[in-house]
Amino acid sequence: PADLLQSLAGPGGGQRSGSAMAKRGYGARGRAGPPRPGLPRRGARLDLAATLIAAAPMQRLRGRVAGERIAVRSADIRVRRPQPRQLSATIFAVDASGSSAMARLAEVKGAVEQLLAQSYVRRDEVALIAFRGEGAETLLPPTRSLARAKRELASLPGGGPTPLAEGIVAALREAIRSREAGRAPLLLLLTDGGANVARDGTRGRSAAHEDAAAAAALVAAAGI
Repeated sequence: PADLLQSLAGPGGGQRSGSAMAKRGYGARGRAGPPRPGLPRRGARLDLAATLIAAAPMQRLRGRVAGERIAVRSADIRVRRPQPRQLSATIFAVDASGSSAMARLAEVKGAVEQLLAQSYVRRDEVALIAFRGEGAETLLPPTRSLARAKRELASLPGGGPTPLAEGIVAALREAIRSREAGRAPLLLLLTDGGANVARDGTRGRSAAHEDAAAAAALVAAAGI
């Protein structure tokens, strides 16, 4: 979209991931774990609802009558401890073909740079794959070096036909390798979808689009 960069750079654009994670219960060290018996110390936080639920069945035995405060014992107290956040790997697959390159590649580079910066803040690894001509090339294996990623992105060439299926498959391979290394992969595909090269190298939109759809189905099947 024409306003892609503005939406990313606008108010709260760089904070969406953090605020969304906070709403889901993530902290600096990750999502809070399940409630467990214990005291709120050494990083553990009181889970008030779970504590009251544990205390509720014992109220008659503790002699509580209507109108009195709920009787809570130390054995009722439930706490949550933050679990380590799983590190992520963000794989950028960028369409550098003629259909996307000449007029819009600068816009794509600007968008990727902003997304790269967000990934860097979260300490995620980033990888960069470009596809154009007859195939796809991994310009940047997974790294946390923002400077290196920007340098590779700045030198990204443009032009030629669009091997979309090959780009998707190359990104999928990188995502699977990252998952096997213990990271949560996120695949970002930037393209106008104008595939015209099939995976066997033949030209033609019909076969190229069929191959791209089949490659996308592989990504879905892998749960990426």
